[in-house]
Amino acid sequence: MKKLINRPEDFARETVEGIIAAHSDQLKLVGDSWHRMVRADEKKEGKVAITTGGGSGHLPVFLGYVGYGLCDGVTIGNVFASPSAEDMYEVDKAVHSGAGILHLYGRYGGDIMNFGMAKDLCEMDDIEVREVLVTDDVASAPKGSEDKRRGVAGLVFAYKTAGAAAEEMLSLDEVARIAQKTVDNTRTMGVALTPCIVPEAGKATFSIGDDEMEIGMGIHGEPGIERTKLKVLDETVDVMLSRILEDLPFASGDSAAVLVNGLGATPKEELYIAYRRAAAMLKDKGITIHRKYVGEFATSLEMAGMSVSLLRLDDELKKYIDAPCRSPFFEQSR
Repeated sequence: MKKLINRPEDFARETVEGIIAAHSDQLKLVGDSWHRMVRADEKKEGKVAITTGGGSGHLPVFLGYVGYGLCDGVTIGNVFASPSAEDMYEVDKAVHSGAGILHLYGRYGGDIMNFGMAKDLCEMDDIEVREVLVTDDVASAPKGSEDKRRGVAGLVFAYKTAGAAAEEMLSLDEVARIAQKTVDNTRTMGVALTPCIVPEAGKATFSIGDDEMEIGMGIHGEPGIERTKLKVLDETVDVMLSRILEDLPFASGDSAAVLVNGLGATPKEELYIAYRRAAAMLKDKGITIHRKYVGEFATSLEMAGMSVSLLRLDDELKKYIDAPCRSPFFEQSR
C-alpha cells in the first residue's frame, strides 16, 4: 500500500478534520464528533431538513453535498462502513427546524438499519421523518426490482432537486415526493478498471487483470454484470448508455441531465472523451441535454473507472435541477 496518509485508522477522522479546517465558514461539527457534520449557516425556521450519510472513501459523497440548496447534515462512517444510528439521530436533532426531516441516502444494508433506528428515535421526540432511498445502479438488480438496487452517483441529482425544493419551503411530503420522483427517473451504470485499497485493510478490494475491465461494478467493488477485455472508450460508453436507455426509455424530444463521474483515479481528459460520446449518442436519439456535469462526484478512493448517470427531466424537475446551490464541493448558479 502506497498512500499519503498518517495512521490508517485515522484516515477518515483526519479527512473530516481537514475539511472543517478548510471550510469552517460553511460546515461545522455537532458535539465535536467528526461523525456529525452540518451546515454552519443559521437554520431557517420551518424549513424541511435533509440529512444523508454513509461510509467514508467516496468524497465528495456524502459530506460534499451539505450546503445551501442541498443537504443540511451528514453522518460520516469509517471507510466503506455505515455510521451509527446514534450519530444520525444527533445530526437530525441538530438540523431540525420544525418542518420535519427527510432521510436521503443510498440503498445499503447498514445504512438502512441505522437510519431506520434514527428515524424511530426522532419520532419518539415527535420529529416527523420521511425516507427516500436512492436506487439508481442498473447493474445491481434487474428491471422490475428497482427497489433492490444500490445508490451510486445518482445521489447527486436527488440531493440537488430535494435540496432546492426544501429551500422553497415546500412541505415534507412535497420534498420527499420530489426526491422520489428524481430517483424514479435516474439511472446509472459504472465501469471499473482497477481496485482500490481501504487504508485499514492495506490490500486491494478485488483483483482484475491489467487488460480487463468490469462493467457494472459497484463503488465498493461489488460484482458487475460483465468482466471483459479492455474496450475502447466509445464502445464502453455505448454499452453503458444502452443499458441505461433500455432500463429507462426516453422518447425523442425528451430532456436529460447527464453526469459523467470519475471514480477516483480517472483523468478528467478521459471523462470528457466519455461525455463527448454520450452527447453524440443522445443527440442521435433526439434527447436534449439540459444540464451536464463532468468530474468527480461519487468516488471509491483511488479506483480507476467511471460512471454515467441520466436523469429524465420534465418541467418540474428542470426547475429544481436548475436552482442555485452551494457547498465547498459543489456549486451551481442558475
